[in-house]
Amino acid sequence: MVTVTMKELLEAGVHFGHQVRRWNPKMKEYIFGERNGIYIIDLQKTQKMFREALQYVTNMVAEDRGKTVLFVGTKRQAQDAVREEAERSGQYYVNQRWLGGLLTNFQTVQKSIKRLKDLETMQTDGRYEKLTKKERIKLDRERQGLEKVLSGIKSMSRLPDSVFVIDVRKEEIAVAEANKLGIPVIAVVDTNCSPEGIDYVIPGNDDALRAVRLFASRIADAVLEGQQMLTEGGASAEEAGAPESAPATETSAAASETSAAAETGAAESVTESSPSEPAAAPVKAASPNELENESAEVVAAS
Repeated sequence: MVTVTMKELLEAGVHFGHQVRRWNPKMKEYIFGERNGIYIIDLQKTQKMFREALQYVTNMVAEDRGKTVLFVGTKRQAQDAVREEAERSGQYYVNQRWLGGLLTNFQTVQKSIKRLKDLETMQTDGRYEKLTKKERIKLDRERQGLEKVLSGIKSMSRLPDSVFVIDVRKEEIAVAEANKLGIPVIAVVDTNCSPEGIDYVIPGNDDALRAVRLFASRIADAVLEGQQMLTEGGASAEEAGAPESAPATETSAAASETSAAAETGAAESVTESSPSEPAAAPVKAASPNELENESAEVVAAS
């Protein structure tokens, strides 16, 4: 099971919040105290809630192979970590700019994705070479713009099953769209953010690079673990189904052996019960007197 230790949270600086004057009162229950004008986040609650989020992700992915998680982090500190961890776990991501209506108006976004794929196809099939230099430059700019914002969701054919967000204050539109569609939201919430609308709150520092990478890597590990559990579950089901035919074969073989033994026993009993033919009596040689009597009888009869 994917988990996180208190030492890892401390080393990543997850407990550092924002300045006291920039806090959100709705985060009061997750704040441990204040030090040097900065709020300190209660890591015991962070650890507990983070484990709950990881367990949810693992179970969700383990239910069905088609379940997906959308990683969202467009701030500079999160861009690389979000892209790398999403690609490692085979999930989708948005790390440049959140397009308004990406979830609620997904059909229109799919048209932009289709346009991007058409432009990429034009480069490979030779249609680019038939255009003028000015037309090629124009299409290159269009392709680069679409690639920048759509590269992480280019293969996403349907809405994700959950959304993982870093910095809900910056990604408030993504959270609002997910809430409108009923998509569960897992988010790292700092002391200057509101936990409202978040299904799985992870109180923590969303500005430190190490903290962001820790959160993203653990979510990716949870996805991979869920996929592994699903694969192992299918393999064990196949193994459990295979031995069912083996006992049947063994039973039929045992039955055939039993019937053969029964036939052999019956044959032996029949052989023992039938009387054996009497042995031929030995021929006794006739004596000379008997021969004389027999010849005399023959003469008298003639």
